[in-house]
Amino acid sequence: MEALLEVKDLKKHFPVSNHIPFKKSTQSVKAVDGVNFKVYPGETLGIVGESGCGKSTMARLVNQLIKPTSGEVNFKKKNLIEMDARTLRATRKKIQMIFQDPYASLDPRLKIGELIAEPLVIHNVGNKESRRERVEELLETVGLNKRYAARYPHEFSGGQRQRINIARALALHPELVICDEPVSALDVSVQAQVINLLKKLQKEFNLTYIFISHDLNVVRYMCDRIAVMYLGKIVEIGTYEEIYSNPRHPYTKALFSAIPKENPFEEKERIILKGQVPSPLNPPSGCSFHERCPFAVDICKTTVPKVVTPENTHQVSCHLIN
Repeated sequence: MEALLEVKDLKKHFPVSNHIPFKKSTQSVKAVDGVNFKVYPGETLGIVGESGCGKSTMARLVNQLIKPTSGEVNFKKKNLIEMDARTLRATRKKIQMIFQDPYASLDPRLKIGELIAEPLVIHNVGNKESRRERVEELLETVGLNKRYAARYPHEFSGGQRQRINIARALALHPELVICDEPVSALDVSVQAQVINLLKKLQKEFNLTYIFISHDLNVVRYMCDRIAVMYLGKIVEIGTYEEIYSNPRHPYTKALFSAIPKENPFEEKERIILKGQVPSPLNPPSGCSFHERCPFAVDICKTTVPKVVTPENTHQVSCHLIN
């Protein structure tokens, strides 16, 4: 099967001001530093990792909300980075995003109907009457009353606002939806409703998801494959069965050891990492994880590990696998 999205050696380095007039800064924050992955039609790829590892930055790079320092973002074999403004605008109809904060991503001055219809207006889709019908259809699709179109965002709960964001993301019939921690700001009971809605919509409209989350149990329920990020790099990627049952990278083992057991009386080994996450302003040489890794050897300190494939669908960036 051909990939719907293929990311190659994607990097985003933000320059840091040195506050010295007329002197150009030579330092940069390596938020995303050489990421490679593929997303196939109809699947959900989960992205997990600690806060600050570059997950949200990578999501915005994929959608071209920010421009990368280098690399490729190929959607249907066409590089979004090399597209002119008109072509990129047309392609963006097929790539939509659901943001983390369900309130901050809605303009409080606009009514719900106007917010959902906004993508249709921007891309000049339909007329006023067809847009109104489309808004009502989308509201009912996400489980809201069509009469809510005349209300403002502050009149809704967090879960309802996120449903509105989902409706807006579906307005242009996208193929790829990037979900940037879409349930982290919601109550647990509401989280379940929104997650089940996303699963239902995926089957109904044959959607492909990139799903970013801190909740590893949510990722396990939602995702077909999982990519683990650390300090701007993907250190391991595989199916959820492989990652959960047999994590290979030391960081993945430590991360997934933090998942609570369903049985509170069941013993479980918890791996506690020492030290702090290094600064992306000055990342370690060699393997970016070697300063916290309990199994690090000399080569880890000097040489960036290559990606190895211990199983057909499982990729790990670690010297220890060799």
